[in-house]
Amino acid sequence: MQKFVRDAGPGDALGHADRAYLCIACSYRNREDSWFKSLFVRKVDPRKDAHSNLLTKNEESNLYKIQFHNVKPECLDSYNKLCEDVLPSIHADKYYPCELVGTWNTWYGEQDQAVHLWRYRGGYPALTEVMNKLRQNKDFTAYRKERGKMLLSRRNQLLLEFSFWNEPVPREGPNIYELRSYQLRPGTMIEWGNYWARAIRYRQHNREAVGGFFSQIGNLYMVHHLWAYKDLQSREDTRNAIWNHDGWEEVVYYTVPLIQHMDSRIMIPTKASPLQ
Repeated sequence: MQKFVRDAGPGDALGHADRAYLCIACSYRNREDSWFKSLFVRKVDPRKDAHSNLLTKNEESNLYKIQFHNVKPECLDSYNKLCEDVLPSIHADKYYPCELVGTWNTWYGEQDQAVHLWRYRGGYPALTEVMNKLRQNKDFTAYRKERGKMLLSRRNQLLLEFSFWNEPVPREGPNIYELRSYQLRPGTMIEWGNYWARAIRYRQHNREAVGGFFSQIGNLYMVHHLWAYKDLQSREDTRNAIWNHDGWEEVVYYTVPLIQHMDSRIMIPTKASPLQ
């Protein structure tokens, strides 16, 4: 059994889609490979090229940075106000080759947590340029100093986007967002990408798919899928409806064994977020 499949306690309330997801993992874990493995979108030999080159767009790929800030509970409102005063100005200033994709507070998951997603058009050189310029920005230096007083911990990852996902673009709200994070077994990223290149078409009907990313620096073999829903009931209805599509069951069957651990955050966008 994979690590994320735990015994249900009396307080658990798994939705229909989640229960079906776990049932697939249990029912098929010992089943032998079938014809479905021959239906990969493209078969690649991981030894021929770096995984990042095989999974991203052929043209110059965007680089993303995701930040997780655990805030002192009594400081969350002040932290949000500080970010609202500073982050949009960096986003809007063409002097910095970066864009604020979204900024959220976690609603369900890790409490008192802020999540920020940045995009760097131009990859690592753009990231380095932004870092060097911000070091000379006195307002940003003051922001970092004040922010540090409010944080318990912070971590980040550098990500690339999957070629078969749509690029995140600003959207009007109100929406809630779900960040589903998957820690894959080492060596399985190509296989994951091959299956999800087929699966993503099942998740486009309600415009819920926002972006799909995989890590380059930080926790490796980590995948993040970002989804948008009107509310929690819309999320439940959308996820349940997927099981009516032929082929979704096979996608779940073959991708569940690739996962070591998975996590879900329900997030609320802050006022500064282009994704509302």
